[in-house]
Amino acid sequence: QAAAVIAELVDRALALAGPSAASATVELRDVLIDAPRAHPGALPAVIGIENGAPAVVDLVADGPHAVVVGVTGSGKSELLTTWITALCATHPTSAVNFLLADFKGGTAFDALGELPHVTGVLTDLDEAGARRAIESLRAEIRWREGALTRAGARDILDDRVDLPRLVVVVDEFATLVGAQPELHAVFTDVAARGRALGMHLILGSQRATGVFRDALLANCPLRLSLRVTDAADSRFVIGTDDAARLPGGAEGRGFAFVRRAGDAVPRPVRVAMSAAADRARAADPGGSTGGSAAEVRRPWLPALPSRVDLEELSPAAGPRMQGIVLGLADEPESQRQMPLVFPAHERGLVIVGGAGSGRSTAVAGIAAQIAGGRQLWIGPDPESAWDAVNALAHRAPQQGSIVLIDDLDALLPYFPLDYAQTFAERLERVVRGAGDAGIQIVLTAQRLTGATARIAELLPRRAVLAMPSRADFVAAGGTSALFDRDAPRGRADIGGVAVQLAMPASTVPRAGAPTVAATPWHPRGPITGVVTRAGGSLRDLESELRRSDVDVIAVEDGASALESGEGSTVVLGDPESWQRGWRTLMAVRIDHDLVIDAQCAADYRVLTGDRELPPYAHPSRQRAWLLRPGESPHRVELPHSDQRW
Repeated sequence: QAAAVIAELVDRALALAGPSAASATVELRDVLIDAPRAHPGALPAVIGIENGAPAVVDLVADGPHAVVVGVTGSGKSELLTTWITALCATHPTSAVNFLLADFKGGTAFDALGELPHVTGVLTDLDEAGARRAIESLRAEIRWREGALTRAGARDILDDRVDLPRLVVVVDEFATLVGAQPELHAVFTDVAARGRALGMHLILGSQRATGVFRDALLANCPLRLSLRVTDAADSRFVIGTDDAARLPGGAEGRGFAFVRRAGDAVPRPVRVAMSAAADRARAADPGGSTGGSAAEVRRPWLPALPSRVDLEELSPAAGPRMQGIVLGLADEPESQRQMPLVFPAHERGLVIVGGAGSGRSTAVAGIAAQIAGGRQLWIGPDPESAWDAVNALAHRAPQQGSIVLIDDLDALLPYFPLDYAQTFAERLERVVRGAGDAGIQIVLTAQRLTGATARIAELLPRRAVLAMPSRADFVAAGGTSALFDRDAPRGRADIGGVAVQLAMPASTVPRAGAPTVAATPWHPRGPITGVVTRAGGSLRDLESELRRSDVDVIAVEDGASALESGEGSTVVLGDPESWQRGWRTLMAVRIDHDLVIDAQCAADYRVLTGDRELPPYAHPSRQRAWLLRPGESPHRVELPHSDQRW
């Protein structure tokens, strides 16, 4: 019984369509012969055969927007291609332009990209580019509203307005809004205001229910349905079950039911097939369109370049934009790309990104714009970093200075726990006071965790570069929609805006040496106490001292040396021997120099009674602390085999 119903339906469609419909294919070139003439205020197009005559749909008169539904294999892409080709063949570029988006993973619109009417072809392979192009439609609405206002017109039909109509065609609308639901609002806005502005939508989808919201569908009175598998989809689009009764396979392919606002029932149409020759004729500006091709204005900007040179971008920022040029910002919602400036009054900036994302080069681009005397680099060497942050915590640099900290999260683990905590606390104090001190802080990190995350939260602006995964990108503060696994080096998300950070032409040298050169130590005065680690370290140091004609005695013999006070003697021992000789230790601390090997840092507070940490000293660099009566401890270098006094 079901088969009989289907057969009856197909027979009715073929009868209505006439003899041409019974053939395997209806060619577009054959039906274009009888195409209606183009005239202002209309966009008629022949899409096939209806009741033996050309089937014409007018996107202006029947629209202003259309919905096209059909399952895979029903011929939906062919219908859209035919419709676009027919419009291009019968209308000049000054009358209509297209923005095409294919989100079903195919290449249905690739062949249309060469038509002069087409401003761009978007695919789901470039998700970020497609998103920014569609968001540009908001800016297109504002631009067209401005054009009408300047002309004193109410809509595009006014003779004082010279604007081409823009038709946005989306194949697989469900995939687009499924991946990015917030874009539904963009299409709803275009649908609501498009008629007066000359903006039209043709939205294709495999299904209808649950895809098109009522606010959008209400402005799409032109409905076309090819074969669907769910009767609810057929009723939702054309008001009857006819499209669900079409047979599958080759028999039902290319049959569509069209329902205009004034139609009592849907009307069957055999869709015409377009060929390369049809597109070639449509691309000929002096051919069937009857005039030369006008320059097409793109409603969206090209993607950001993969590299922006600082030397080219800085002049574009203009002298009135006070601050540091960060890069080129992409603002599709405003149809512009502008230099992004880090203003002088902002306290700081965090640059976070994965390996090879361009963190260090971005910092170099910032440093290139700052006079050398106003740069303070805090680099990867823990000793120099400790000294720099300690100095900043006690005295701020001159106003207008910028503190540049590269890879903070990699620097902190170099310190022992107590040093790392103190370093982070002092840096946090510097960051909190940066605004009052009139300085700026720029730090980079690969990940924001622990103390690095706490300090980063104190800075008002954040640039998130490429990260290994979307989850990492969002956790670092990036916008999910701007995540791009293949983002070029220097591509950042700054406050929800895509920015290509400016790169200097050459590497900017960091101010200061990469490591601290500690003062070589040698005994001064009659008695010097030296604490070093037991074993090989003690024996090597004793050997070096004796080689330099220094008298060395053990801690156990130190009391006699203190009593005699003759000559220049070093009292040498490990931490345990010094703690056993407590009276000798106290006498040295009060009246003489005390040198403590950095390898004995765990015993420093016990031996000195000082609760404050001394300057950080790297234990593998022959470092030690020199404590002189009445002075703060400072870092020195112990003698070793390749050193002579």
